[in-house]
Amino acid sequence: MMSAPIALFVYNRPMHTRRTVEALLKNDLASESDLFIFSDAPKRPEADNAVRKVREYIRKITGFKSVRIVERDRNWGLANSIINGVTSVVNEYGRVIVLEDDLVTSPHFLEYMNAALHYYEKDPKAFSVGAYNFPAKTMTIPIDYQWDTYASVRCCSWGWGTWIDRWKRVDWSMEYYESFRQDRVAQESFNRGGPDLTQTLKRQHERRIDSWAIRFGYAHYANQMHCIYPVKTLVSNIGLDHSGIHCGVNPQWSHASIDEHWMPLKFCSANNLDVRILQSLYHACVPPRRSIVTRILQRLPIWLRSSRGILIG
Repeated sequence: MMSAPIALFVYNRPMHTRRTVEALLKNDLASESDLFIFSDAPKRPEADNAVRKVREYIRKITGFKSVRIVERDRNWGLANSIINGVTSVVNEYGRVIVLEDDLVTSPHFLEYMNAALHYYEKDPKAFSVGAYNFPAKTMTIPIDYQWDTYASVRCCSWGWGTWIDRWKRVDWSMEYYESFRQDRVAQESFNRGGPDLTQTLKRQHERRIDSWAIRFGYAHYANQMHCIYPVKTLVSNIGLDHSGIHCGVNPQWSHASIDEHWMPLKFCSANNLDVRILQSLYHACVPPRRSIVTRILQRLPIWLRSSRGILIG
């Protein structure tokens, strides 16, 4: 089984990028994996130096089967960069593993992702596979649950993979939105994956946020397919530290450490939705209570928030 290619998206965080790559290199399959790095250009002059440092680092990366770098000559933004980059890789290879520059992975991450992509490729209910899971303090897995993975109606955006036939089903233009907006039953159904989903989709349609993930997540719902999660995380997000544009600080999602010895072995069916786990994940996705100041800032245009270093949900 050939290792799936890895698409890594970087911007202006050299230390985060280094930690992401160093963790990835601890995987046994790193030397058998083609790495594609997509480096976005500075949005504003103040990001020039950090972007330059990131590019100096990624040009020196070795240890993978191959390393190919795409340096954007203009700022694409995260959503456009990921949509374009994943499309180019998945069109060539048929499947892809995707990471961003703030995700530290377990030494078994690539082994799990490749096994999961192989196992679920022919499962008609599997739209994607993910490697992150919430901390045990935030989300409970029932003690009698017998599998090492579970199926979810919510997609994973922190270390994930998919296949070309699924990726092609995503409607990035959101032509469905007006019909969805008027369908309360559809909204309630979509929100089974979390109380934030319909509102986030609305904000994306209004261009108040720049999210590829909510549109990817909607495609899971629209196709009545699921995302596969491990019951214990193989990914830690180190970007929940006010360093990124799209994530703020939320201790509900942060891991103090990863069990580096654990590897998922017992894969459930993608149609196996455990109601207890779905309920636990739903509550884990309840957005933290925002202050009055934060709520006011969230109403500002996206360019103004990002230019002032204000985090976007």
